[in-house]
Amino acid sequence: MRIFITGASGYVGAVVAEHLVRAGHEVVALARSDKARERVEGLGAKAVPGGLRDLDVLRGAAAAAQAVVHTAVDYADPDMGEIERDTLAALLDGLNEGGRFVYTSTGLVYPDRQGATVDEDHPVAPETSPQPYKVLGERQVLAAGHVAGTVIRAALVYGRGGSGLLQGLIAAGRQGGTVPYIGDGANAWSSVHVDDLAALYVAAIEHRDAGTVVNAASAERTPIRRIAETVAGLTGAQAVSLTLEQGIAAMGPLAATLTRSSPMDASRARRLFGWAPERPGLIEELTTGSYAQS
Repeated sequence: MRIFITGASGYVGAVVAEHLVRAGHEVVALARSDKARERVEGLGAKAVPGGLRDLDVLRGAAAAAQAVVHTAVDYADPDMGEIERDTLAALLDGLNEGGRFVYTSTGLVYPDRQGATVDEDHPVAPETSPQPYKVLGERQVLAAGHVAGTVIRAALVYGRGGSGLLQGLIAAGRQGGTVPYIGDGANAWSSVHVDDLAALYVAAIEHRDAGTVVNAASAERTPIRRIAETVAGLTGAQAVSLTLEQGIAAMGPLAATLTRSSPMDASRARRLFGWAPERPGLIEELTTGSYAQS
């Protein structure tokens, strides 16, 4: 299958592109710089020059593909909501009738359930999500009746030494000697290894189920404090509890996000796609896997 992917030079997108190529698909990847082009071509994909604001490029690349995978995102960009809306409109407009579209969302679309498990039927709204445009993006994809749309809501992604959150905590431990968490840190998060997540993308592409939303999470649920303590052990630092006010002063909006707990039920992905996470869990990966090795 010919697949157009955005974000293939990024953390998740690169692993997804690698898995798609390995599965025998022809992968065409958006590349906004020479460095990005070199990376995607190194994965075995064909590069198409352009960025998320190049709407004609996106529309044309989608029209030439049988499927689109959208993984590109910049959470630090204040204009990302507008960019996401226009990007999706161009991609969906270009994709032909019956094409497949896999959209990357996040478990943070769910409201804070204070430890109660959520499945895909739990209502989500922009007002209760730290990334409201992801809720809107999901709706935009699922409302496009001419394509088979799948939304993947990923838990905390880890593995291969990546993940913005984990890298930030590791940097804090190495540079400042402390790894923060908020309050008692008992709030548990779901997580998913990036290779297991990529395998779900391949399964979603190869199974035609329109209008599907699936959670991507392993069975492991890890308290934020344990993550902080494990990173502290890895970096020779000390895990430190902060009040929410101290956390906001030190980390900004991320501090409030770190107090959330909405563990994710991923049984739908297992049932629909036969998806079975098999990589090492988060704590094992931190202590003996890619993070320890790097």
